[in-house]
Amino acid sequence: MPTSDARTSGPAQRISLGQAEAALVDRYTNLVRLAYLILPVALSRHRRVLVAHALVQRALPGPWGFRSRDTAARVPAQRTGGGRAGATWLLLRVVRAALAYERRPRGWPRRLPPPRALTLVLPVVWGLRLFPRAGGVDEVALGQACAQVSPAARAAFVLRRLDGLADTEVVELLDAAGAERPGDALRASYRLEEMAGPAAESLLRSPEFDACSVQTRPTDLLRRRRRARLVWAAVALLLLSGLVLTGLEAKGDQGSGPSTGPAAATADRLRRAPAAEWADTARVDFTAWPPRGPRTDDRALLVRALAVWARPGRGVRVTSAPATSTEPPGRAPRLLYAGVVGGRTVVLFHDAERVIRYSENSSGAAPALDFARADNADVTTAAAVAVSRDDGRTRYLTAPWIAEAHTRDLLRPDTASTPLKVSADGITAPVPDPAIGRSCDAWPALQLRSSSRIVEKHAFLVTDLGGLLPVHLTYTPLPGSGAPARQPREAMSPQALTGWARTACQLPELRRGTRSVNVWDFAEQDLPEDDGRALWSCARATIWRGPGDVLLQFKAPAARDTASAPVIARARSTAACGRFGQHIVASTTWRADSGRRYLLAAGSREVTGIDVTGDVDVSERGRTLAEPAPRDAHARVRARLSTGETLAPPGAAAAPGQSR
Repeated sequence: MPTSDARTSGPAQRISLGQAEAALVDRYTNLVRLAYLILPVALSRHRRVLVAHALVQRALPGPWGFRSRDTAARVPAQRTGGGRAGATWLLLRVVRAALAYERRPRGWPRRLPPPRALTLVLPVVWGLRLFPRAGGVDEVALGQACAQVSPAARAAFVLRRLDGLADTEVVELLDAAGAERPGDALRASYRLEEMAGPAAESLLRSPEFDACSVQTRPTDLLRRRRRARLVWAAVALLLLSGLVLTGLEAKGDQGSGPSTGPAAATADRLRRAPAAEWADTARVDFTAWPPRGPRTDDRALLVRALAVWARPGRGVRVTSAPATSTEPPGRAPRLLYAGVVGGRTVVLFHDAERVIRYSENSSGAAPALDFARADNADVTTAAAVAVSRDDGRTRYLTAPWIAEAHTRDLLRPDTASTPLKVSADGITAPVPDPAIGRSCDAWPALQLRSSSRIVEKHAFLVTDLGGLLPVHLTYTPLPGSGAPARQPREAMSPQALTGWARTACQLPELRRGTRSVNVWDFAEQDLPEDDGRALWSCARATIWRGPGDVLLQFKAPAARDTASAPVIARARSTAACGRFGQHIVASTTWRADSGRRYLLAAGSREVTGIDVTGDVDVSERGRTLAEPAPRDAHARVRARLSTGETLAPPGAAAAPGQSR
């Protein structure tokens, strides 16, 4: 939007219904795209599409028009009339409605949807799911980045890049729409723009974010006919007695079997990747896995697995990772494996967003279904799947691009890795499970190496946290003096293995559904009284659905030689220590050999000073601070950044008085 220094705060402007309707028709696609990007990422893509359209369609004024004094004050004087005023007024209405979608009044129950969501029950599309077309790698990365910032920041990003609003106009519009701290949202939008680069506008206009150009797929192909039969049976059964009802239910149950019907049709349409596709594609993930195992052509097994997936019986054990749907597939899934592992028959499916494991045994006991998120997996996070667990040991199915597999103990970084036997189908020998819930005297991890057909000399570590997919482990070393800042890398160097040896025992604190964990050594500090150098680290666990949890560790010289360093702070669902939270400060109390106690604090590379108030009152320049402190001292720590902003430590600090 062109800008002008001329502003008007003149008389209230009447927006006629005709002006608003004309603006709506002209800008409908852009308004829907804006609403779609602002809405909470936690909503499914289907619901976001419907709500975005509903918000835009309900933005029209009443039949007698609407006076918009706040809009008139924000439109350049020479552009306040006609269609321009209607477009600006609609823009404000859509932004305000989208930002208010998740707003809850004080006292509103957390378990209930927000009031705005309850008023947007319609429109409803039965039997179909609507979602924008998938974009490329850049669009997916931008979508993940948008999920890490606030709705107001996403709004500012779109308003600047697509609507051409100047910074002052964006801040004024967000303020009028009820956004909190619009200035912070504007700054966050610039960080998004730095990530997107010059192609930001074209990325935003891509099909990935166009809620007006959508794909459809059915929601319940395997259950729809069965549900229809049940509805008609229920209507008839209401007219009969309880005895007849029981008889009809039994008869109806006998009519459904796994060997016929939708499950059999789906089994015939299972997608199967060619054996060598993984070496000839740029998308190295589960979509490139060919079907493996001796029973991939066992139609009866595949039909049985799909039938249980479509309609689990009462005895079926169903588990799922957080925020993972257990609904039947919308289309025929991809077959990854079918065979016998560890005495159980296992079938693995992939349906673009999930990995599904079906398992049964020969004793006739009820089968089991396990679901895990797998959207946007890559060469490391799609490298292995846990297929069998028995007596504290796990067998994995490795990806077709894995050329070598070893095991190593994370707590013993100086010990060489041990080769792991892998069958021709990719099934590993049993690997001991990590010590989750037990004494932490060992922590096994898989050390995998990719085939040179896709990347040379690429080895990486993954470990088991109890889910279907092992967790990828990475490491970021201490900041250097150059630019840009150091990025996470594979945890294979001696320095990385040593860092992980002091962190591995903290992994049980992380949530299920973790995708990757990065250990970042963000600062090093000389301790008072010449007691050596301490290391400050942040372990960030990134969850498959987007959020991240962090554990801050202080590694004094004594702790640096042990298997685990104490955690001094924790934070959940935070951007800290990640791509969009690259600045960090932490503090703790420490006791020297002399018995004297100190308050210590340290920050990352952009920290220029540290201020402390409370029982300790001091201000220091630089990235570290050490000040004598009383026992059980309570202090408030803030860091000053090179940008002029201030930064607080994430989470709540551990109990004061921590010793070496």
